[in-house]
Amino acid sequence: MKAPRGFKALTRLSPFNAMVGPLYVRRRRGAELSIGLRIEKKHTNSRGICHGGVLATLADLALGYAMHVREKGKAGFVTAHLAVDYAGSARVGDWLESQVEIQRIGARLAFANGYLVDGAGRRIVRASAIFARAAEGAKPDR
Repeated sequence: MKAPRGFKALTRLSPFNAMVGPLYVRRRRGAELSIGLRIEKKHTNSRGICHGGVLATLADLALGYAMHVREKGKAGFVTAHLAVDYAGSARVGDWLESQVEIQRIGARLAFANGYLVDGAGRRIVRASAIFARAAEGAKPDR
């Protein structure tokens, strides 16, 4: 199944992110970015729903990528803290996408909040993260 209109394949992924994917990206209104994933069998746990680790990974990626885009690619970030609350579940074939709000980007730390929503707009994950700026010259995790 394809991604919804406006989403394009996210390329140049790290080996881990490629294994989690395929991932998709949509950009709106300048710095606004959403990461999407169509749930496949490989993403499920023994109960047949999307594994919480996949959801946490998607939330972490979405928050971090949004931060990187907001800084116009001039700064890299590493996750210092990630909090994830599961409020629903996703099954094979479901579409998930991120909605991210960047709270603050400082000289050393940055803060973001967001949701993973399903194709019907239901919030199934709430996440918040604190990122540390990566050292100068550090390559972003792609």
